[in-house]
Amino acid sequence: MPALSAAQLPAWLRLLRPQHWLKNGFVFVGLLFGHAGADPVKLGQALAAFAAFSLLASAVYVMNDLMDREQDRLHPKKRQRPLVAGTVSVGAAMALGSICLLAGGIIAWRYAGSAPWIFLAYVVLNVCYSFGLKHVVILDVFIIASGFMLRILAGTLGLGIAPSQWLLLCGLMLTLFLGFAKRRAELDALPVDSVSHRRVLEHYTAPMLDQFIGIAAAGTVISYALYTVSAETVALHGTRGLIVTVPFVPYGMLRYLWRLHRQGGGGDPVQELLTDPHLLLATIGWLVLVIALLGGAIMPRP
Repeated sequence: MPALSAAQLPAWLRLLRPQHWLKNGFVFVGLLFGHAGADPVKLGQALAAFAAFSLLASAVYVMNDLMDREQDRLHPKKRQRPLVAGTVSVGAAMALGSICLLAGGIIAWRYAGSAPWIFLAYVVLNVCYSFGLKHVVILDVFIIASGFMLRILAGTLGLGIAPSQWLLLCGLMLTLFLGFAKRRAELDALPVDSVSHRRVLEHYTAPMLDQFIGIAAAGTVISYALYTVSAETVALHGTRGLIVTVPFVPYGMLRYLWRLHRQGGGGDPVQELLTDPHLLLATIGWLVLVIALLGGAIMPRP
């Protein structure tokens, strides 16, 4: 692999997409709701899982960019990606992707808990997605959601923390919501040549996706609300106060839908979160309130 100069660094970073590593924060759900954040061993394993997923995800991004170069030339934004623009060579990209894959695999195997199969499943799932399953309507979004579910499992089962069934269901519905919203944004962004860019879009329609999004949004709110009041949750956390965090969830999702339909957003959850103050404040408010409740700082435990 050629030596990396300072001038090439921005292009290499765009290829690896480190801003998307924020999605790997799902691995910390187990620490938060399992009261394990103060355990140095589990915390170290969760951080290793975050690092492993980040490297593996970057390897997947490189692979996808290599495979989709010709299609990306048709996209108004993706044609600026390094491989299409020629700022990173194919050989350099393959070498960088291989390094990320190897480093991520080593971290996952040695340091990221007791379930390295989860990381292997993540890589295999993404390879299958890239080599054909991304063209299968509905299944394509379920595979995207599965990647997030594997992150949650790595941060729960992989660390020896039993995951709540309600939280798993909520995570599934939330990631389906984001996945179908992404397809809706793609459909809106490419009204003329969307089919030539992503084949699966020819099987979707805007009304159909709006129905899918509505179902997933309702499922997210209901499953999270039921989690906060379930007897298992109250017994585990020693508080009934989590119900007060529920309004943040529909507010954030409705704001996301507003961005999708009125602002041309919805295609990139990370970008939406980091650029919309309402979404950011709703997320931070929810997180701070959850931490305060679980720690007994407010509504003390009986």
